[in-house]
Amino acid sequence: MAKTEALQVGGATLMMGVSGLRGVIGSSLTPQVAMEFGQAFGWVLMMDKKARGAGERAVVVIGRDTRLSGPMIFGAVSAGLISVGVDVVNVEIATTPSIAIMGTFLKADASCVITASHNPPMWNGIKFLRPDGRAYSPDRASLIKKAYNEKPWTAIGGLADIDHIGRSTTDSRVHANHIQIVLQYFDVKAIAQKRYKVVLDSINGAGCIGTPMLMGKLGVELIHMNGEANGQFAHMPEPTKANLTSLCEKVKQVGDAAVGFAQDPDADRLVVVDEKGTFIGEDYTVALATYARMLVKPGTVVVNLATTRMIDDIAKKFGQTCIRTPVGEANVTAKMAEVNAVIGGEGGGGAIDPRVGMTRDSFLGIVMVLDLLTRTGKKLSEIVAELPQYVRVSTKFECTREQAAVLVEKAKAKFAGETNAKVNTEDGVKIDWPEGWVQVRASNTEPIARMVAEAKDEATVKKLFARIESLR
Repeated sequence: MAKTEALQVGGATLMMGVSGLRGVIGSSLTPQVAMEFGQAFGWVLMMDKKARGAGERAVVVIGRDTRLSGPMIFGAVSAGLISVGVDVVNVEIATTPSIAIMGTFLKADASCVITASHNPPMWNGIKFLRPDGRAYSPDRASLIKKAYNEKPWTAIGGLADIDHIGRSTTDSRVHANHIQIVLQYFDVKAIAQKRYKVVLDSINGAGCIGTPMLMGKLGVELIHMNGEANGQFAHMPEPTKANLTSLCEKVKQVGDAAVGFAQDPDADRLVVVDEKGTFIGEDYTVALATYARMLVKPGTVVVNLATTRMIDDIAKKFGQTCIRTPVGEANVTAKMAEVNAVIGGEGGGGAIDPRVGMTRDSFLGIVMVLDLLTRTGKKLSEIVAELPQYVRVSTKFECTREQAAVLVEKAKAKFAGETNAKVNTEDGVKIDWPEGWVQVRASNTEPIARMVAEAKDEATVKKLFARIESLR
């Protein structure tokens, strides 16, 4: 299966990638579709068991974020899994990394998260994860899609009978387990002695439950905004500057907060606001995490092609290498495992530490930032000022994957022979010049194209954008 495909369901578009699918509730993502994908995933897992000669049922840990459609899709996927003989462990509302880590902790055959991450409220999705928390390979994702299309369980004997249907149990340890695993790698006592005051915007999402527990362990005085796990998103879910003005204002109003944090609905992404209430950019989460890790354990870093050059600069400062992959957590974590990276992530606010798990993790990001403040004894704005400075601008526009592909091909053709231009075609197209870079690609999760540019100053960024915009 290609990295991302648009599957038509009743005339509506369902976005499918290696880690699962996303669709619009009542349109492309219905209870029937969700149940059948649960059956497809369960069928593939059970066929694996039989191929290995393992007679027992497969086990899947399943949880969800707080989206209003969550209970419906969660119930449908669970029903699908159970119907083909898979046992499900229900951890209810939890962050994506918490669910992934719980799957590893319980030695389950897989984990499944009902979430559409940062997509708008009308969306939901189903994320399939390996036993180690990583997304599946394209080949594996193709097997799930094939099972969904062919529905082998509809044959006689395909569905489990009463003696062989899956069992459903619950496990309430998901938040405590995640917190314990993260904190074992940090000097919690040193952080707690600082008595940091922190403003947190959890957008009424999955982070509302476990994050206050984490803050309590760290001795933090927490000012919690949008801290009800009710799915009533207080602003658009993507944690961008435009959507986090209230967090910035709250940090300013508090006056003596050390930092402001914002999570997305499934709390795998984290965005940071400094003590002055300044939004410092989504890329800084991974940059700060990389810096914090390098201070303790220098090593190889892996990020995607759309992540800031700051990561390369920080790695170089410590004599280390930064390796880049196509956009997508699955690509980053696969390369991290291959090269034994000590830290990695994606520029949208997702830090990944393989000691904790192979998933972007806002809990990890929070602790790493507080650990960095503790180790350096500096304010966040002071640390940021010492990092390499870049201006980064991103935009998106609605289009089909075919329209995005046309724009990508035009950019490839225009810049392929240009002096000083390095053209990378692993993910859309990225053109890298000495003065900056620009990338355009189709989104993996929405029917849009994304365009990102970065340089040392705003004027150069605008020029880079203009060069691509002229091709549209």
